[in-house]
Amino acid sequence: MNYTETVQWILKRLPIYQEIGLRSYKPGLKRIHNFCSYLGNPQNFFKTIHVGGTNGKGSTVHMLSSILQEEKYNIGLFTSPHLIDFRERITWNGFLIEKEFIIDFINENKKFIEQEKISFFEMNTALAFQYFKEKKVNIAIIEVGMGGRLDSTNIINPEISVITNISIDHTETLGNNQFQIALEKAGIIKKNVSVIIGRQISKDVRFLFFKEALKKNAPIYISVNTTKDFQYKIPFKADYQNFNRSVVLKIVNILHHRKNIIISNRSIKKGLKNVIKNTKFKGRWHILQKENPKIICDIAHNEGGVYAINQQLKKESYKKLHLVLGFVKEKKVDNLLKYFPIESFYYFCQPDIDRKYSIHDLTMLVNKIFKNCDKINFFTSVKTAFLSAKKKANKNDLILISGSTFVVSEILLYYK
Repeated sequence: MNYTETVQWILKRLPIYQEIGLRSYKPGLKRIHNFCSYLGNPQNFFKTIHVGGTNGKGSTVHMLSSILQEEKYNIGLFTSPHLIDFRERITWNGFLIEKEFIIDFINENKKFIEQEKISFFEMNTALAFQYFKEKKVNIAIIEVGMGGRLDSTNIINPEISVITNISIDHTETLGNNQFQIALEKAGIIKKNVSVIIGRQISKDVRFLFFKEALKKNAPIYISVNTTKDFQYKIPFKADYQNFNRSVVLKIVNILHHRKNIIISNRSIKKGLKNVIKNTKFKGRWHILQKENPKIICDIAHNEGGVYAINQQLKKESYKKLHLVLGFVKEKKVDNLLKYFPIESFYYFCQPDIDRKYSIHDLTMLVNKIFKNCDKINFFTSVKTAFLSAKKKANKNDLILISGSTFVVSEILLYYK
């Protein structure tokens, strides 16, 4: 198989949770343990940092990777989901995994993958571990896919575990409240392994993490924003990235002082400043067009993320706000919409995936909430919604695209 055929096989035979939802979800660690054992346990050949949480994981791991790259460490980065290219999920020093490596890995392990009914995410996790082993990385930064306790990535024994924050998301698999979700996230806390938690986590949930850490004799730290943090400039215009930066700086501090991993102040500064250049990071308060009109996209898709957008919008200067919004099935859209300014112009759409919140259902829900508002429009595709917003927006307006990773993905493809 060539690369195109290989990716088609992967997507057809190993359905992605992000695309179709619960039908592809296979919790438990037995299959990933078996697969990695079959491969010779590649995850044991390098140091790891494990990063979980509801929001902020992606920003955190990319900032950390950039810092360590500036220090000239050999860095692997495993993230999900991808926005444009499947290979975005697995990178080495900022470079996408080679197509040939993916082809060879699938050809060599296809029979095992089929026989053992390995899921897409399990395959991807094992692929990343094997790739990082062969690239002889010094440190692999591993982002949790979903939850933590039963996530495929949770077979590693990291140098540090990180939980950025807790918000309501993936309730169909993780639980209906913050405590249930936090308990799943706490599953990445390991015996005698330092754990860092973000300061935005509520006191009650924080207490739960402290109890779990105490059970496992895991030193626990809370990241704190300080005035000193601001000496480290980041290329992001959204204030919520300041919380992620504080988590990253705490990780660096622990790596340096408890793990004897040398990281200079120069590398911290350069790494944070050059994070987009070093890692190709995108999709978070991503400014696509600076003016006439200003166009921003953000993959926020849960209450915590949309609330952060709401706070950022209050600091933006614009005459009218145009919102291009689409969602996936499991989301409680009414809870998300309450965070967007009511006086905005809305362009509701549906992403081009099976798991989409259909425009038919969205129309019925929105009409109940807004009561015949003449500023609301519905579209069967992301592209037509976006083009309509562009047509109606004046030069001093702001267009924001959000609600789902997949909506943003289609916009980024349009701009590619």
